[in-house]
Amino acid sequence: MPHVTAPPVTGHRPRWWTELPLIAVVYALYSMGRLLVRGDVSTAVDHGLAILRLEQALHLNAEHPLNRLFTSTPSLGIPADFAYASLHYLVTPAVLIWMFRRRSATYRAARVWLMNSTLLGLVGFTLMPTCPPRLLDASHGFVDTMAQYSGYGWWGTGASAPRGLSGMTNQYAAMPSLHVGWSLWCGILLWRHGRHPLVRGAGIAYPLITTIVVMGTANHYFLDAVAGAAVMGIGALLTRPVMRLADRFKAWAGVRVAGPVAASFGDRFRSGRGTVPEDVPATVSPNVSAGCKTSPGERIPGQRTTSADPPGTAVGGVGGRDADTAAASDDAPAAAR
Repeated sequence: MPHVTAPPVTGHRPRWWTELPLIAVVYALYSMGRLLVRGDVSTAVDHGLAILRLEQALHLNAEHPLNRLFTSTPSLGIPADFAYASLHYLVTPAVLIWMFRRRSATYRAARVWLMNSTLLGLVGFTLMPTCPPRLLDASHGFVDTMAQYSGYGWWGTGASAPRGLSGMTNQYAAMPSLHVGWSLWCGILLWRHGRHPLVRGAGIAYPLITTIVVMGTANHYFLDAVAGAAVMGIGALLTRPVMRLADRFKAWAGVRVAGPVAASFGDRFRSGRGTVPEDVPATVSPNVSAGCKTSPGERIPGQRTTSADPPGTAVGGVGGRDADTAAASDDAPAAAR
């Protein structure tokens, strides 16, 4: 996996009030796009059966034994359903927030990587709508554990969405598996940036457990999981180019905005309408004498002469009557003694 979490080019710390709306908008667009690309059901079923036949030909069909295990063992199937319905939406934001707070130098690259891969997943849903194993005909040997154990959770029989909201999700968006893709993103970041052994261990365990869960609950094929990992790899490769492109666009937009503003100020000054604010400090120290000069024979009050000065000359070149008077006053006490 390439080093996609190198320090960003711009180098400034991200701000939550700009990051949160950006992530919310991207996720909303992804969710809306996921609903709009439902595709034809018969086409999705054909794609699902084609994947299943390919796996059987390659002896990669791990979904059947795992699904039978989860179906026959509620102590495994029920926690697996809870994990499928919740961790995808809890762990990913938690890792994103952790990166934002603790690894701000690499947060931007991690966020761009996640967004790249998510949008690529949307492209996959559009090009290849796929029926998951749980929605195939029962003759193919799969049991929908989400429906079997729906009484234990908040989800309904149609999908992992809350009861009555199954129509708000696209059940044929199975290829690639972003459950696996997002968990791999979380695992790599936890392994690379985690300092405690438990955190790094969770980085290994989480994507592995997620892959087993999505197959055991009959929500994805094994090749869906492979495609999810491939999408994350492509998204990682695109991270640096996308960041450079975004930086160039920001610089271009900044020039486009700053140019007219600077031109308007220049026009105002050239036309005489603009003035320099009075509270702007001057670059040259002011002349405290305000143009006043001492005339010959005057001295600055309190000015004293030294023995090295010529007669009638004050220190600093000021001489005259006042200097002689000061000298006489200094000699007066000596004469009295």
